[in-house]
Amino acid sequence: MINVSKLKKGIVIDHITAGKGYKIFRQLNLDELDAVVVLMRNVDSAKKGKKDLIKIETDLQINFDVLALIDPGVTVTYVLDGEKVKKVKLTPPNEVIDILSCKNPRCITNQEHIEHVHFRLVNAEKKLYACEFCDAQTSL
Repeated sequence: MINVSKLKKGIVIDHITAGKGYKIFRQLNLDELDAVVVLMRNVDSAKKGKKDLIKIETDLQINFDVLALIDPGVTVTYVLDGEKVKKVKLTPPNEVIDILSCKNPRCITNQEHIEHVHFRLVNAEKKLYACEFCDAQTSL
C-alpha cells in the first residue's frame, strides 16, 4: 500500500465513492492549483469496501454544491497544524445555480446566452434537478 503523509494544513475530501474521485478532481479544477494535491483511487475502506480520497495541501474555497451533486456521501475535513479542525458532511442542495446545463436541446438556455440558470431538486435519490425554464430533468 502507498503511504501518503499526514497533512499539516489543508483539506481532505474523504468517503468518495470509488471511481468518482477523478470527476471531483476535474470539477474543482484541482489541476490548476499551485499546491500539493493527491488523488488516491480504490483505497480500502471498512464501510464502503473501496473509496477514493483527495488531499489538498492548501486553503481553498470548495464549492460544496458541486461535491454534493457528484457524490453527496463525501466528507470534507479541514486540517490545521496536523489536527482536524472542522468536518463537513454534505447533502444535495435544493437549488443549483450555474453548475448544471439543461439537457433539453429546445430549452431557451441552449439557444440564447442566459446568466445564472437555476435548477431545483426534484429527486434527491436520483440527484435529478429541473430547469427553471423548461422543467426538463438533468443531473451532473
